[in-house]
Amino acid sequence: MKMKLLLSKEYVTQAAKRVDEATKHVALIAMVIADHPATHELIEALLRAAKRGVDVSVAADIFTYGEVSGSFLPLRYDSKGSRAATTMARRLRAGGVKFTWLGHGRVTLFNGRTHSKWCVVDDTVFSFGGVNMYQEGIENTDYMLETKDPILADTLIKEQQRILRAERASQNFPSHSLALDEQSIALFDGGIIGHSLIYRRACELAKKAESVLFVSQYCPTGKLSRILKQKPYRLYFNRREQASLLNRILLWFSTTVSGLRTEYEKQPYLHAKFIIFTMPDGKKVAISGSHNFAYTGVLFGTREIALETKDPAIIEQLESFVKQHVA
Repeated sequence: MKMKLLLSKEYVTQAAKRVDEATKHVALIAMVIADHPATHELIEALLRAAKRGVDVSVAADIFTYGEVSGSFLPLRYDSKGSRAATTMARRLRAGGVKFTWLGHGRVTLFNGRTHSKWCVVDDTVFSFGGVNMYQEGIENTDYMLETKDPILADTLIKEQQRILRAERASQNFPSHSLALDEQSIALFDGGIIGHSLIYRRACELAKKAESVLFVSQYCPTGKLSRILKQKPYRLYFNRREQASLLNRILLWFSTTVSGLRTEYEKQPYLHAKFIIFTMPDGKKVAISGSHNFAYTGVLFGTREIALETKDPAIIEQLESFVKQHVA
């Protein structure tokens, strides 16, 4: 399967262009979606598509309200950023877009978050990266993978519909996978607390690997961190001074408990999430997607998506991303 790595700004520009060409359907999902200067062209394209009669479905987590109000947690709904998020949702709905806030009615503010990211436009898919659709999310060091595949596109549209049904019932569903070709598999976490297919596969591959290259916004935790300490590894995650207060605490705690240290020295906030495993035979396997590879995501049951691949062309793009933007 041919995939192209797009940096965050390239992703938004390309997605907006595809949406303006859409004839059938658009499905967009991310943890954070806001109408900011960096995302405005896409928001407008969604409205134009809906006006043309294209079926446009957009879903964002209520954590958007925390991110746009500067408080991380969605506790302030009266801030300027929160009011703008509400206005965006109302405007999209008035324009014919099927817009849904996800995450209401959960046990805690952390439980049941939808952390998946994708944008499906007819048969084109942008996914398997970590880009959130708001100003800061576009400015972070991150990417999405673009491909054209009608089966994957149809699968993600159905997955989004499944998430919407689960939200209405305040339920989650089992993790599952989809073989894309002989070299690649799409992995989905359905949000059940304590169960993550993506994290489990990361642990299984790390255990078999000769060496590991790890990139995420957070330090690896749980079983994965214990496995990595037994291997030659290169770890890239954010330094504490780069993060918000709560993320700073999470990074301090995870590095203190694990004893792992980051090699990341660049200034932009690192939000990309992937691992490249070099196996004993010299071949490489990668997992790339929305999962941070931190055990808290497993513990709280976040919905996630990832690509597991042996495709050299995709892995070479990830390695090039490291050289140009991470190392």
